[in-house]
Order: sequence, then C-alpha cells, then structure tokens
Amino acid sequence: MRTKRNGSQAAHQSQELPEAGETLANVAYRQLRADIVSGVFEPSQPLRLEHLKQRYGLSFSPLREALNRLQTERLVVTVALRGFSVAPVSVEEMWDVTETRILIECEALTRSIRDGDDDWEAAIVAAFHALDLQVRRLATTAGGHEADDLSALEIRHQEFHRSLINSCASRRLLGLADQLYVETQRYRLPALVGRLPDAFRDVALEHRQLMEAALARDTANAQELLAAHYRRTARSIETQQFDATQIRKLPEIRGSVAKDAK
Repeated sequence: MRTKRNGSQAAHQSQELPEAGETLANVAYRQLRADIVSGVFEPSQPLRLEHLKQRYGLSFSPLREALNRLQTERLVVTVALRGFSVAPVSVEEMWDVTETRILIECEALTRSIRDGDDDWEAAIVAAFHALDLQVRRLATTAGGHEADDLSALEIRHQEFHRSLINSCASRRLLGLADQLYVETQRYRLPALVGRLPDAFRDVALEHRQLMEAALARDTANAQELLAAHYRRTARSIETQQFDATQIRKLPEIRGSVAKDAK
C-alpha cells in the first residue's frame, strides 16, 4: 500500500467498532469497500491479509469473508497463487457499468413513477433541495474544497438519485442500483476531486429536470434525462484522458459508501 503513514498509524486510524448487531465481517466489508472506492487502495493493488489485519485490527476470518463479498461486487479480484487484489479499471469497464446502471435505474424509475405516492414526491423534493444547497455552497467557496464539503456533496448526490427510484418496490433492483453506484464512484470521484467543472454542462439543471420529470409522472422524459445524465458523466471522465494509473488516494469521501454498506 502506498501511504505516508506507517503501519501502526494506519491501523489505528482505520479501526472501527461494530455497531449494534453488526458482525466483524461487515465491519471489514464497510471499511475495505470505502478504502477501495475512495482510492486508498489503487486499482490492481494486492490486498495482503497480513497488511489488512494490521490496518483494520481484524482477524483473517472476517477479512476473507469481506474480500469474497467484494469479489462478487466486482471491486476485488482473485488470481490463483496470488490472492486478492483491487479490481482494475478501464474505459471499457466504466462504460459497461454505466450502461448497466442505466438499464437498472430506468426500470426502477419507471416503477417508482407508476407507484410512488405523496411521500415519494416529497422525498425527491427534499433530496433535491439538500443537494442544490450543497452545490451552491461549494460554488461560492473560494479556493480548494474541504474533504467534508465534498463528502457532504457525495452523500446528498447519492440520496437524490436514490429518492427517484425508492418506490420501485423491488429490493433486488435497489440493491443492484446501490452496487452499480459504488462501481461508478471509482471513476467519478477522481474526476470530481481537483478538477475544474465542465463549462459546457449544468449538472444542477440536469438534476432539476430529472426531479420535474419524475414529479410530472413523465416516464419517457425521465428515462431519457436519466440516461443522458449518466452518459454525460461517463463522456466527461473519458475526455479527461482517463488513465487507470492516475487514480490516486482521494480525500476521505467515504460517508455515503460506508452508510449503504451497513
């Protein structure tokens, strides 16, 4: 692992106590997933059990269980005689996960528009308002943004997109949507941190249009807007001349990742 902290410091800073009723395997899963998505562990980096044990203060058994779970989510891979490593990244993989996410979320959005009630509509409006406030706050901040500000933005962004599909009445669709969101974070977060905003794109307007189409129960328009929104993000990442070797450790943007894994 490439870090300026020594092993004991890293372990001490990464250890978390389990919440009520939570297993050690789930603690390991949450921390490992957050560290992979936020770039603490780089693409294709080996995940040595001994090092993970020192970092998280956990035994081999929950760590192995967490790694196997992350492998099913395509964040970790394993090679015979080499053990576990972080899944590689590529432009092709980014587009695959983006298009798959569009398929899943468009179906979930269609069902939510059909079945969503007043509470669903109110939740969308509230989530959009919270996201819009944070976007405006960051827009007026001079200089670089603090990690907490970016973390709040990421949490509110995820909550808005989740609110759109929350009434689909399918735990499997929602679970797949959450998994694909995390997979796309590996590509989107590096593009978010330390980059200038796209001068030819108004993301806040895109979110507002999505909200308005959903509230108007305009399924066809909402699907079209959602797909275009995700594809614009993918194209923006691709045009930044994406290079897997350039994904490095990010600020501690882990709130939303850890929260959904609980």
